[in-house]
Amino acid sequence: MPEKKNRLFERHGGYSTPTGAIASQRHDLELSNIKLLGDESPRFVPTSTKLIKPNFTDTNPETSLFIGDCREVLPKIPEQNSVDLIFADPPFNWDVPYDGWKDGMPREEYERFTFDWLDGCIDLLSPTGALWVNIPDDTVAEVVMHLKRRGLTMINWCVWHFRFGQCRSGSFIMSKVHALYFVKDPDNRTWNSDAILEQSDRASIYKDQRTLNKENNKGMRVPMDVWYGKYWGRIQGNNKERRHGHHNQIPEVYLERVVLACSNKGDLVLDPFAGSGTTSTVARTHDRRSICVEYSEHNAKSAWNRITNIGMVRKNCSVGQSSAIFQGRKST
Repeated sequence: MPEKKNRLFERHGGYSTPTGAIASQRHDLELSNIKLLGDESPRFVPTSTKLIKPNFTDTNPETSLFIGDCREVLPKIPEQNSVDLIFADPPFNWDVPYDGWKDGMPREEYERFTFDWLDGCIDLLSPTGALWVNIPDDTVAEVVMHLKRRGLTMINWCVWHFRFGQCRSGSFIMSKVHALYFVKDPDNRTWNSDAILEQSDRASIYKDQRTLNKENNKGMRVPMDVWYGKYWGRIQGNNKERRHGHHNQIPEVYLERVVLACSNKGDLVLDPFAGSGTTSTVARTHDRRSICVEYSEHNAKSAWNRITNIGMVRKNCSVGQSSAIFQGRKST
């Protein structure tokens, strides 16, 4: 009996989302009454609402960097309700020795911090914008629930998988971080699938003529929601991308995939935790305007040098690769 493709799986939320859950993601389900631990702590209140100017600026395309606590800075950025893409890779609260930042808060305080910066991002996001959050296991559920109760819709729950994880013996080795993709309007968003295609397994392993002879995108496919492969590992050692003194640096291919898929040339990209400057570096290389915020003045200066003088070292390396885990079969 011939296989029949179930077209109902082509929907927001992915393959496994029940049909009835789509309406619930679009505000029919009241999530505002859900209480999380962080709700018990007081909200962060900015010292003022007066608009501020960035500490660093450049043109072609317009690029700016603010120094300070993003909870304080985000409400004072002029571009409220107009940012096309936000990518956030916050501190994980793992006692990492960041420059001046307390990365070991009590749990309820950290959750409140998370909700506060998420709310600042939501206010900046345009009605058609996308919000991506890079977050580990211990906080991913809280981020998802908060974004849903704020009315955003999840498009994908992706996973960044790296082969060189944290060594441990008391549990399975950690080798992933979650990449959450949310939007305000799932029916009106930027999605450039042709810009991020990779080789399909049918083409790279089996040399399947059905995919190699397609009219468009021969042998290619949209990437799966688990991301790995060449250049996708953790940035450490003598990696060409490495910026010394930065912890948990994300590879350029990760940000390149997000930027190319969810924004267009000339769009505005924002990163509330600039770190080593990867987001703005990638955005600038691909002709997107960008704004970033960094708590540490030292890190901000280093990031700005990378953004404006060094640029990407792996441009377009996220496109056209094969993520197949088996070698191609030899033809007989």
